[in-house]
Amino acid sequence: MTAPQPPGSSPQRGAYGGWPPGSYPPPDGSLPVDGRSPRAGGRKAGWRMLAVFGVAEATFLLVSLFVLVPFALADPKVAEDGPLPPMALLAALAVPTTLAALVALGATQLLGSGSRLGRLHRELSVRWSWRDVGFGLVLGGIGLVLTIPASALWAAWVGTDQANSAVGEAFDGQRLGPVTAVTLFLVVWLIAPMCEEILFRGALWRAFEHWRLNRWLIFVVTTLLFSVAHLELLRTPLLIVVSLPIGLARVLTGNLLSSIVAHQANNLLPAIGLLLMTLGVDPG
Repeated sequence: MTAPQPPGSSPQRGAYGGWPPGSYPPPDGSLPVDGRSPRAGGRKAGWRMLAVFGVAEATFLLVSLFVLVPFALADPKVAEDGPLPPMALLAALAVPTTLAALVALGATQLLGSGSRLGRLHRELSVRWSWRDVGFGLVLGGIGLVLTIPASALWAAWVGTDQANSAVGEAFDGQRLGPVTAVTLFLVVWLIAPMCEEILFRGALWRAFEHWRLNRWLIFVVTTLLFSVAHLELLRTPLLIVVSLPIGLARVLTGNLLSSIVAHQANNLLPAIGLLLMTLGVDPG
């Protein structure tokens, strides 16, 4: 138990400038800044973190255009009939997401609340914890168990072609060299989930925390926005099911690292399927 503080003094600071050890995160899901009360960030801090998310998303969209447009201009048939060359597809998948996450990290360090030292840890709620990593793995595994039958039911309802992911459709029929195929596998399994989590359950989540919204409301809103942001209208209900365990990892641990691990665990089987398909390996 933490020793009582003298009247008028700030609470004892924890390892990440927040609540005292053993009391992180607060029950309502809000986070303090520099050991002060949860209100220390305030609405202005929330708007700044929302701006971080907005700038990162704008970066994603602009970079996507800059990656794809040159190929369309160089060969009009590609724009009309497709598909894009494999390296262009890989670049379109990896580069915009990675740059958007880097912009979010830089903008958080620039605009986030509190002292600059350790700001990324506080604002994005990242801390190392084997327990939270394990919790993320468990929920990611549960997500896989739920996703497989959910995907089968969704495909039976809307049709297999309509149920396929945009990434799966883009690389369908493509044959890649081993290095390119393994790079694609790593992007889908590790890099893309980490970058998406930094944006949605990092910057966006923190903006809502600064506004002192209930953590379960934040969970619902970010889950919906994450699913819609994939711009796959027919797959949105399925994406909601997929993202529920990922969001639970974030809301139950208060640790972005846990949701990153859960997302990566959830993407493992799709990444393996993509690797086998692009290498021309028949799993049957």
